[in-house]
Amino acid sequence: MFDEFKTSIATQLAVLTGAPVKDIVDAIEIPRSNAHGDLAVTIPRLRIKGNPVQMAKDWAEAFKVDEVITNAVSTGPYINFRINRQVLTRKVMSDIYKTQDKYGWTNEGAGKRVIVEFSSPNIAKPFHAGHLRSTIIGNLIYNLYKANGWDAISMNYLGDWGKQYGLLAVGFERFGNEEKLVADPILHLFEVYVAISAAAKEDDSLNDRARAYFKSMEDGDEAALALWKRFRDLSIAKYKDTYARLNIKFDVYSGESQVGEAMTRAMTMLEECGLITESEGAKLLNLEKYKLGVTPVKKSDGTTLYLTRDIGAAIERFEKYDFDKIIYVVSSQQDMHMKQFLKAIDLIGLPYANRFQHVNYGLVRGMSTRRGTVVFLDDMLRESKEIMHNVMRENEKKYEQVTDPEHTADVLGISAIIVQDMLAKRIKDYDFDWKRILSFEGDTGPYIQYTHTRLCSIERRAQGTVKVNPDADVSLLTEKHAYEIVTLLAQYPD
Repeated sequence: MFDEFKTSIATQLAVLTGAPVKDIVDAIEIPRSNAHGDLAVTIPRLRIKGNPVQMAKDWAEAFKVDEVITNAVSTGPYINFRINRQVLTRKVMSDIYKTQDKYGWTNEGAGKRVIVEFSSPNIAKPFHAGHLRSTIIGNLIYNLYKANGWDAISMNYLGDWGKQYGLLAVGFERFGNEEKLVADPILHLFEVYVAISAAAKEDDSLNDRARAYFKSMEDGDEAALALWKRFRDLSIAKYKDTYARLNIKFDVYSGESQVGEAMTRAMTMLEECGLITESEGAKLLNLEKYKLGVTPVKKSDGTTLYLTRDIGAAIERFEKYDFDKIIYVVSSQQDMHMKQFLKAIDLIGLPYANRFQHVNYGLVRGMSTRRGTVVFLDDMLRESKEIMHNVMRENEKKYEQVTDPEHTADVLGISAIIVQDMLAKRIKDYDFDWKRILSFEGDTGPYIQYTHTRLCSIERRAQGTVKVNPDADVSLLTEKHAYEIVTLLAQYPD
């Protein structure tokens, strides 16, 4: 929305400063407070020799204002500009009226493809807080790229391969229950995994059996793969139900198990680049030269490891999707692994190595049910729904007016969890606090839903009596809060 105003400012400043228009546009920002102006240029960012304070003063005085850009004033090394309020208000209101729910969407990414890999839980393990953060942040990134015209693909790369699945298969023979598996596959497989892991601590032969079972999976044994596939398919079906509650849909369900012969090619490339050393039959990727340590890529029994499969997956994805960009939304706990992965991609000379990006995030501390138990996402959603439902029941009169209390309570509970996560700084850890997130006051999910409900109510009451007039006299909007809303809406497309 501000692009044309930025271009207008930059075009005139380019004549005064000699700097390229693009560089000036990049240096124009929206101030934190519009008390100083609607747009501001940071002079040092132009990289022009001289005193930035004096240059800002001289150029502000020389700037010719007009009916659109009404004022230019220097403050230290900044030039602050005022936009004609009526021009901005009219443009914002007109664009919203024309584009409706597509307001703010652009075609900047037209013809480009991006893959956003996020969530990526491990089968047979709890969908924990880290996966929830990845899911929320990843879905936001996916939606942003989609709204900017990119061909966006959301991908869920499941942790569905490795020795632990051999252990799970061995455990299912001893602790598995068919009815429980069908009823809630993720919960039951987790229970089986916990039980067999405890048993394996007392009886190491179970670990040997697990390694042998996984080796048979990698060798293509049909019986071994059939059981693993059943576990995977049932888990994905359950995951889809959970994601649907969060209004999230994945375009692709991938996983470590889906990586094919590209793993072999990846190993060959690493060896040809002299990056592999051997130790007791195992193959190690040596990145000490880059201060990234040494990490195994193949066990002595020939089975593969995470990094090998990740590199192979990257190769296969490019060959299949021909992406312009791929974004991995992965916890900061995995920063070293991601650095090793990205460095390996670069060192083996893949021509598309610069298309990879890692978006990390901090941890959620103390995420558990109110009873303090180990948590699945389903448990969190169930409990938040129950709490919201109880709050709703406290006002009997309003409760009776709600058409579907169960659904309303569910939406409120989900909003509470999602909004708390989005309020936290992405890279920072934060404390999960039931009392805060379920509050109907402040910047919380329930309060946002309450505000939205009030607005919808006003809109419903106005139908039939007040019509939207695209040619309304915007000069009547003189209130400070009205203009603050306009400028906030104007920032959205940017």
